[in-house]
Amino acid sequence: MKRYLITSALPYANGPLHFGHLAGVYLPADVFYRHTKLMGRKAIHISGSDEHGVAIMLNAQKANKEYKAYVDEWHENHKQLFDKYKVFFDYFGQTSADYHAEEVIPWFKAIHEKGLIGTKDSQQLYCKDCKNHLPDRFVKGQCYSCDYEDARGDECPNCGIIVDPVKLKSPVCQICSSQNIEEVTVTQYYLLLSKFEKEFKEYLSGRKPIWRKTVFPFVESLIKDGLHDRAISRDLDWGIDVPLAEAKGKRLYVWFDAPIGYVSNTKKMIEEKGLSEDYMKDWWTNPDSEIVHFIGKDNIIFHSIIFPCMSMASGRALPATDVPANQYLNLEGKQFSKSAGWYVDSNEAVEQFGADALRYYLFSILPEGSDSSFTWEGFQARVNGELANNIGNLVNRCLKFWAKNWSDGLPAEAFAGLFGSEAETKFSTTIKELHEQLDGKHIKKALETLMALGQEVNTYFSDKAPWAEFKTDPEAASKTIAETGLQILVLGVLFEPFLPDLSENILSLFGDKITSKVKEQIYQGDLSILSELVKDGYQLTGKPKALVPKIDDDVIAKLKEELGQKGN
Repeated sequence: MKRYLITSALPYANGPLHFGHLAGVYLPADVFYRHTKLMGRKAIHISGSDEHGVAIMLNAQKANKEYKAYVDEWHENHKQLFDKYKVFFDYFGQTSADYHAEEVIPWFKAIHEKGLIGTKDSQQLYCKDCKNHLPDRFVKGQCYSCDYEDARGDECPNCGIIVDPVKLKSPVCQICSSQNIEEVTVTQYYLLLSKFEKEFKEYLSGRKPIWRKTVFPFVESLIKDGLHDRAISRDLDWGIDVPLAEAKGKRLYVWFDAPIGYVSNTKKMIEEKGLSEDYMKDWWTNPDSEIVHFIGKDNIIFHSIIFPCMSMASGRALPATDVPANQYLNLEGKQFSKSAGWYVDSNEAVEQFGADALRYYLFSILPEGSDSSFTWEGFQARVNGELANNIGNLVNRCLKFWAKNWSDGLPAEAFAGLFGSEAETKFSTTIKELHEQLDGKHIKKALETLMALGQEVNTYFSDKAPWAEFKTDPEAASKTIAETGLQILVLGVLFEPFLPDLSENILSLFGDKITSKVKEQIYQGDLSILSELVKDGYQLTGKPKALVPKIDDDVIAKLKEELGQKGN
């Protein structure tokens, strides 16, 4: 039986998550996971906090907090945000936990025993003023590839390359802001990717038909000159010890241990839930597992090259089946930047507008093929013009009219016109199309398909004008309401992966007959269950109300003004 092992990039426990993080990784993963479960497939969604690394050390020191206390605080912050946006995980763990280190060590040892980990001397920057070594984010400067002036010592946020900090132009110490920096020689442990090139290229050749066009060519370009060895240790006081007697004082570098978090968190989930499964045999090394890593484009290197090599070399996991990386989401045309004041507080936004409105807009602008931009005016236009007018208004008008004029329920014969009709055929065809798009992780397109179907139902309802029919032919009006009502029920089911709150609110109006089993049958396209539901007529049990509040102009004007003030 096929299994779907879905992961979301481990959020770095070092600051708040913004819309770019949500749209780039977590919301698409949540839709795919919910869709997969509704299809009746075996699936789990795994993530957790990435809690080691230089940036965390620096900011914990600035905040005058112990490293563990610092990451625990951000771990809870992120968990709470995901809950507010209705992003569900089967397990959301921590890489600072003991159980994670217990999983990382066998990976290191297995790869080391195969001769794929070794020591090398390399050059590292050293601050002569504060007497600190400057690996990775302990230093910043001008990118030597694209000349971006604020490149980090591990990665350039502008061009996306993995940075060799020694090559940075005009390097600056991130600890004391000094430019009194020199090169020194250090010995570190390296993952010898150059020795694994043949195996990796065989794996990569099979990914071309599956991986996105924004991913596969990029990976090919990264390895055109071969695979390069990567340092996996640092001289730090925070992280997992390199498990060798001769490596005293050295810690595993964050990028080596972090992706193993997917595996350690799967193991921990099984233990805590008391399941009889084996995390490796049933999931990570199971040939029936489809392993899908949802990531942003800044994580492509790690998930499409380094982690697959680690997985195959260690024998402790299969390499990823798919890596549906999204591009960047900007804010009003510019990159999100908390330090520059160019950001939107994701917590405040969801408290003000609710998860449905924000999920809907973010899905509608998902950066699947290219960078996109969040704008407050675009948010208002989409929510008011599409979600509220198209879906919210339809549900409210139809079901209110039903509840008012047929409070005791509509008779079975009123629903008969839908079965075998063109409308039913349209729904069946669209559901298949929706499944294909979601199976292919085309989330934005799938939502467009669903909204187009909703628009057709809305147009049908408006054209039939049952409020006018009712005055001269109540029976005809009852058929219009019954047929539209059933279509709204199906729409409510189909919205579940995208807008779980809206879906639940719609389905609650139809009462306890809509069990999880019934919902799955409808979602999977078995519309014959509808005739069974209405064979004795159907009565609404909930009180219809406005489900999608519209957003006022003055609210948006205020938010734009606040953003402008932040950015100044």
